[in-house]
Amino acid sequence: MADGAVSDEALKKAESFIEEEEGAANHLAGALGLFVTLAAVLMSVFHLYAAYSIVPTQTLRPVHVAMVLFVSFLCFPISRRFRNRVMWWDWLMAALSVAVVVYMLMGGDDFTDRNTSPERLDIVFGVALILLIMEAMRRSNGWVMPIITSLFILYAFAGPWLPAPWTHKGYEVGRLVGHMYMTLEGIFGAAIDVSSSLIILFTIFGAFLQYSHAGKFFIDFSFSAMGGKPTGAGRTVVLASFLLGGPSGSGVATTVTLGSVAYPMLAKVGYEKNAAGGLLAAGGLGAIISPPVLGAAAFLIAEFLKISYLDVLLMAVIPTILFYLALFLMVEIDARKYGMRDVTFEKVAGVWALTREYWFHFVSLVSIIVFMLLGFSPVLSVFWATVLSFLTSFLHRDCALVPRNLFRDPRGPFKAFMSSGLMRAMEGGSVGMLNVGTTCAGAGLIVGVVTLTGLGLKFSSIILEYAGGSLMLTAIYTALIVWIVGLAVPVTASYIICAVIAAPALIKLGVPDYAAHMFIFYYAVLSEVSPPTALSPFAAAAITGGDPYKTTLQSWKYTMPAFLVPFVFVLDPAGQGLLLMGSVKALAGADWGSIAIVSLTAAAGIVALAGGFQGWLIERTSRLERVMLLAAGLLLVYPKAWADVSGLALMAVVITLQWRRRT
Repeated sequence: MADGAVSDEALKKAESFIEEEEGAANHLAGALGLFVTLAAVLMSVFHLYAAYSIVPTQTLRPVHVAMVLFVSFLCFPISRRFRNRVMWWDWLMAALSVAVVVYMLMGGDDFTDRNTSPERLDIVFGVALILLIMEAMRRSNGWVMPIITSLFILYAFAGPWLPAPWTHKGYEVGRLVGHMYMTLEGIFGAAIDVSSSLIILFTIFGAFLQYSHAGKFFIDFSFSAMGGKPTGAGRTVVLASFLLGGPSGSGVATTVTLGSVAYPMLAKVGYEKNAAGGLLAAGGLGAIISPPVLGAAAFLIAEFLKISYLDVLLMAVIPTILFYLALFLMVEIDARKYGMRDVTFEKVAGVWALTREYWFHFVSLVSIIVFMLLGFSPVLSVFWATVLSFLTSFLHRDCALVPRNLFRDPRGPFKAFMSSGLMRAMEGGSVGMLNVGTTCAGAGLIVGVVTLTGLGLKFSSIILEYAGGSLMLTAIYTALIVWIVGLAVPVTASYIICAVIAAPALIKLGVPDYAAHMFIFYYAVLSEVSPPTALSPFAAAAITGGDPYKTTLQSWKYTMPAFLVPFVFVLDPAGQGLLLMGSVKALAGADWGSIAIVSLTAAAGIVALAGGFQGWLIERTSRLERVMLLAAGLLLVYPKAWADVSGLALMAVVITLQWRRRT
């Protein structure tokens, strides 16, 4: 590790952190492996068909849940002891997952109509489905999410015995099952709607890009474009994390993929292990907030707010630019602060040579947004983007998803096709979203309890009471709640839980719903770099050989300037310009001067915060200058004229002092 090379042991350890997020999957061979592959491929084919054709909601959502559970029980063992085998109880649970949904679909309208007074068999199948979801969540995500879901369900039962203001009338098993299983409000609610119609399609699209080697091209392109200078290695991480993470939407996977290639370069220019890991984790975090995919929670924002996904992408544009501006500034300061050395990136072709040979990968990257701008729905946009990525893969022999010599392969056409990039992408698209699919099903149970008991309004009133009606305190309390919830559960679950229990408090104080939900989304993303679920920094530490907790602190240093930005768009109406007013329609009549001012002052605030956190601006800061920069940054991200003037004045004083000292 002294020369910066990444050992196989480090990569295996890093991969284990991906397994913590996506579950410790079985690796099956022979006929059994073929069966599971075909089941996963069939799942992808069904959802691609549903994207193009018309499948009724009452059919799509239950079938999606059945497929997610069926494949999950075959892919994830009951414990590591039984890994790489499918036991009889796995088959039983997989079959029961299908049976409960078949029973539901065969019941038709009569089944739905009796949700307030379910029959005994309805209750049996409903309870079975809830237990199956809990077990699938445990296998794919660990114990925390099932425990939290169970506590919410217990809350639904225990209402009459709870103290005020938590009390409610309480619900018996039949009523709870009717709401969760027999309507589109519980398990089959908004979260599963998004999972079945968008999330799986985007994971399939990401898998198509992966197996057509788009990820390798984005990394090579970034290395080639940014190499050669002391800041080149850091800049490469910043650019590659955007190009690589944008289509994937996965923080930890982006961290591991990028880290295995970029860490040797970071080590060569002089990054110590923890700082290198912190930068890699921060870059991975950008995958969850970067267009065109963002994280799975972004699709839920569109569903909760009943807006188009294009509006969500629009809202993410300026915050994403500010996030990468913060990272870019931090690596620029690193190079000067630590006296980093020049380094040459070897064995990478030039920028123009790479672009001439693999230009079509950029087409795949922007195609989703282009299709949306042409008027296609998000579902059809990602469908046609996937088709386009499949077709363009044949423009280069190395990228073709189906080998050109299929019928000349010595293994035979069938085996060659089954091992082709197309089949691996179809399988990977389904398997890659199982942990999110089970989380969405579990989140449906939580949302069902919240809507049934009115917990969201109770929780919001408590927040407002503690905040004394202050918007600033309410925003701080909300951020803390989202962060605390995010310590225990993944980003998607954290957003869903807090969207229904915490967002109403901000909305009651006059914050537009889109700003409140984006605020919660960004603080839910912080869970990716917060122990004990800080999977991205822990994975990065495994690659660099650094200390996981010191690496986590470093990732906080790199990301903190950008994560103060969400306060801008909730504390004052002017700050909503950072979200481009929340929609394409609203943007048409927007005050562009106001948007420019709030964006520039937020950018100036990030510069000040970056200098304050690093203790370096033009040169090393004194203690007083550092305090002044941090104060300036906080003032500049507060969208008031007096705060902006005060912040700029403090920055000007620091710059003047440093400039005079330097000359």
